[in-house]
Amino acid sequence: MSTTERALRGRRAAVYGVTAALLAIGIVLSAGTGQLAVGPLEVIGSLLRAIGVDNPWVKDWAPVAPLVEQTLWQIRFPRVVMSLLVGALLAVAGAVMQAIFANPLAEPGVVGVSAGAAVGAATAITLGLTASTALGGWTTAVFAFGGGLAATLIVYATARTQGRTESVTLILTGIAVNAFTGAALAVLMFAGDTASREQIIFWQLGSMNGSRWAEVAIVAVVGVAAASLALALARQFDLLALGDRTAAHLGVRVERLRIVAIVLVALLTGAAVAFVGIVSFVGLVVPHIMRMLLGPANRTLLIASLLGGATVLVYADLLARTVIPSADLPIGVLTSLVGGPFFYWLIRRNRRKAGGWT
Repeated sequence: MSTTERALRGRRAAVYGVTAALLAIGIVLSAGTGQLAVGPLEVIGSLLRAIGVDNPWVKDWAPVAPLVEQTLWQIRFPRVVMSLLVGALLAVAGAVMQAIFANPLAEPGVVGVSAGAAVGAATAITLGLTASTALGGWTTAVFAFGGGLAATLIVYATARTQGRTESVTLILTGIAVNAFTGAALAVLMFAGDTASREQIIFWQLGSMNGSRWAEVAIVAVVGVAAASLALALARQFDLLALGDRTAAHLGVRVERLRIVAIVLVALLTGAAVAFVGIVSFVGLVVPHIMRMLLGPANRTLLIASLLGGATVLVYADLLARTVIPSADLPIGVLTSLVGGPFFYWLIRRNRRKAGGWT
C-alpha cells in the first residue's frame, strides 16, 4: 500500500469517526432538550434498555422515571430519528444528483425536486386521499415520490444537451420548476379546507415537530432501500465521471444508469419530505464539503454524505427548538439561512474555475 493510499484511508477513517461521534452526541443532546429536561445518562440508559441491556448496573447508573421514559419514546426519539433519516436521505440524494449531472450545483432543493415532491404530497392531502386509498399512510409518500420524479425528469430533459449538462440551464430550470410548484401549492391551498392549508404551509416551512414512529418507519423502509441501491451503483457513478463515451466503453449503460439514478433521487427526496416538508440545501452543502475532504470517489462520498447529512439535520433540529425560547423555528428556515450563502459562494467558485458561465 502506497503512502498516498494510507493517507487517504486515514483521512477517511478520521472523517467517518468524527462525524459518527458528533452524530451520537447530537442524538443525546437533542433527545434530552425540551420543556422536560432529561440528562444525558438518562437518555443513554433508556437507549441501553431498548436494546436489551437492562441489568442492575444500568438501573443504578442511569435510572429513568416512567414519565421521562414515556416522553423520550413517544415524543423525543421519533423526532430525533426522523431528523437523522431526512438529513441522511437528502444528502445522499444530492450526492447522486451531482454524480449523474456531473455538476456540484445540483441538489434536490435547488433544482425543484423537493418542491415537486411537496406538490405531490400536498395533492394527496388536499384531495383527502390518505384515508380513502388502499395505500393508507403510504399515500403521501407515494404522491411525493411521483412529484419528485416528475420534477427530476423535467430538469434532466431540459438541462441535458449534446451529451452534457449545462450549469446555467440546470439552475434556470430549477428556478422555473420552483416557481411553478409554488403556484401549484398556492392553488392547492386555495382549493383545500383549513386543515389542508395548515398542512401545506407546514410543507413550505419544513418541521420535524409531531413526528411519529409510524411515519419514521415509512421513511426508513423507503430510504434505506434507495440509499442501499445508490451505494451499489457507486462504482458506475465513478466511471460516469470519465465521460459518457468512456463509461460506455467500460461497460456502463449510461442512459439506463441515469434513469435509475433519477428514480433513486425521487425516492430519496420523496421519502425525506413526505412527512416533514421542504428542507433545502442539505443535499448541496453536505456532499460538497465531504467531496472537499475525501475526494470524488462516490462510494466514500455517499457514506460520508449519509453520516454528514444525518449529523447536520440533528443539530439543525436541536437549534430550531432552542434558538427562540418556547418556540419551534421551522427547520427549513435554518437550513436556507446557512445554505443560501454557501450556494452563492459555490456558484462564484464554479464560475472562476470554469473561466465563465458554462
